[in-house]
Amino acid sequence: MSAPPSSSPSPAPIPQPAATLAPAGMRGAAAEDSSGSPPSRMSEDDDDGDGAGGGDRWAPDLRGCGNGGGGGGRWAPPDQVLENVLESVLEFLTAARDRNAASLVCRSWYRAEAQTRRELFIGNCYAVSPRRAVERFGGVRAVVLKGKPRFADFSLVPHGWGANVSPWVAALGPAYPRLERICLKRMTVSDDELALIPKSFPLFKELSLVCCDGFTTRGLAVIAEGCRHLRVLDLTEDYFHEEESEVVDWISKFPECSTSLESLVFDCVSVPFNFEALEALVARSPALRRLRVNDHVSIEQLRRLMARAPHLTHLGTGSFRSEPGPGGALSVSELATSFAASRSLVCLSGFLDANAAYLPAIYQVCANLTSLNFSFAGLTDEEFIPVIRHCVNLRTLWVLDTVGDEGLRAVAETCSNLRELRVFPLDATEDSEGSVSDIGLQAISEGCRKLESILYFCQRMTNAAVIAMSENCPDLLVFRLCIMGRHRPDRITGAPMDEGFGAIVMNCKRLTRLSVSGLLTDKAFAYIGGHGKLIKTLSVAFAGNSDMSLQHVFEGCTRLQKLEVRDSPFGDKGLLSGLNYFYNMRFFWMNSCRLTVKGCGDVAQQMPNLVVEVMKENEGEMDTVDKLYLYRSLAGPREDAPSFVNIL
Repeated sequence: MSAPPSSSPSPAPIPQPAATLAPAGMRGAAAEDSSGSPPSRMSEDDDDGDGAGGGDRWAPDLRGCGNGGGGGGRWAPPDQVLENVLESVLEFLTAARDRNAASLVCRSWYRAEAQTRRELFIGNCYAVSPRRAVERFGGVRAVVLKGKPRFADFSLVPHGWGANVSPWVAALGPAYPRLERICLKRMTVSDDELALIPKSFPLFKELSLVCCDGFTTRGLAVIAEGCRHLRVLDLTEDYFHEEESEVVDWISKFPECSTSLESLVFDCVSVPFNFEALEALVARSPALRRLRVNDHVSIEQLRRLMARAPHLTHLGTGSFRSEPGPGGALSVSELATSFAASRSLVCLSGFLDANAAYLPAIYQVCANLTSLNFSFAGLTDEEFIPVIRHCVNLRTLWVLDTVGDEGLRAVAETCSNLRELRVFPLDATEDSEGSVSDIGLQAISEGCRKLESILYFCQRMTNAAVIAMSENCPDLLVFRLCIMGRHRPDRITGAPMDEGFGAIVMNCKRLTRLSVSGLLTDKAFAYIGGHGKLIKTLSVAFAGNSDMSLQHVFEGCTRLQKLEVRDSPFGDKGLLSGLNYFYNMRFFWMNSCRLTVKGCGDVAQQMPNLVVEVMKENEGEMDTVDKLYLYRSLAGPREDAPSFVNIL
């Protein structure tokens, strides 16, 4: 049945925006055009505020006075209804990758995704300006912000390089009064900036500082006193320097009433603190599940804390050493009783100055542990093996190389469900002896076949052991082998380590992160480029023999986001071979290679949307570059670069 004729004109059809893709050459930072194509970068929307970005969009008559004075009722514009529905759907989309993809569909999806995003992740604090970020995302509740390049962990980024959090805190305060969580990594944070958090965010709940510097106990005291809803205060591997005479009693600043605290981590805060205040805080924090204390806590004090918090799931033990009082030293059996009562423990760390004689006390909880961190405990194999024999359900293990190959063999025989292993060096110098080798690596590959991530520091390795790892652990996502001596070959055959790393990228089809070292030729990098199609992060140290190595990587690793190179024979030719790929990467760091200012300048000239920072240690050598940091940015060159950083 046809509709009755009407004297009112029919509305024009709603134009459909063209769903074009972002330019392949610059997926994360493409410029917007004036058409209806979807925006493909973090930027302001340049429409006129009508929500569609087009002047010919259909707009219903909301005045209720159509032709003939009809009394039509009000209704919402169809576009607005669709956007409301879309926002409701996007609320359930939590993965950052999915949200980024949704924002590229069209302008309405771009706006809806921005309004419903609750967590803002900035992988490089200089990649976008704070103003631009807060203008796009209006409803953020959590911010994750990263600063210095990762090589700062190895003291390769000069002190004072930058990554100050001050402009971000200044912008976040007015924009996000309902912000609840901040996580900062490798950033410089002052006490004054910490003081802005309770003033700006009355509902603030979680603060995590990872590998940060610049603050003291004065800033921690302000957080403890001012953030009345605080649930998480995690300080992890921060660089903390404060004279004991200036230390503030920050623990006693927490509210005297019952708290909402769920996690308190401060094992990196190396100064003394008020233990009685901590004990009282733990007692009035019924929700506390994670507690990691510093090396000023003895096992006698640890036992008192465990009695106050019997439901802990994660415990950092402090020193794990006795400080006898008037009643004498605590016995192993007394400490064992405390651990036996902690039935919820699944993660154990600390042991910052461990007395191995007390290790039998933790046997009671070992069977329940899924994570064990001995990376600060220089245990011998005789001290380590009796503990690991009880840890049959471990999924994560961090140890020092002092456990030796025999200790790793015990891990392989006991921990068949292990997913992550990290073996750190006690002595990280190039000429150190090292206590683990290819023998330990091969044992792990044979016993821990569900392994997904491994970081392994050693001095001696063979291709056979690495090949065995690739065949026995094909589900590896992360393989980081750090042979600390320069250009070390296969310790048995004397051959380059090409075939070992080649097997890793061929057999581990899901590999996303790879670190290579040892004597490697261009052949190894040809393997990586040919088979490492999912690799996102690649770290290279003391490897390669020509610029072809970099060319293989750039041309083959199409998903590469982060590339770090140090002490390798790569020069301007290798750098320039990446010109077609830099826009797709988050950053590229080169340290102590063979770069010149001219080569770096050529990159800056040909790629104006990249920031090219060069640093020189020896001012006498005018044309050499000691460090190069190249990254894409929507904000352009930063304004806080120190004098030793030259932005080309």
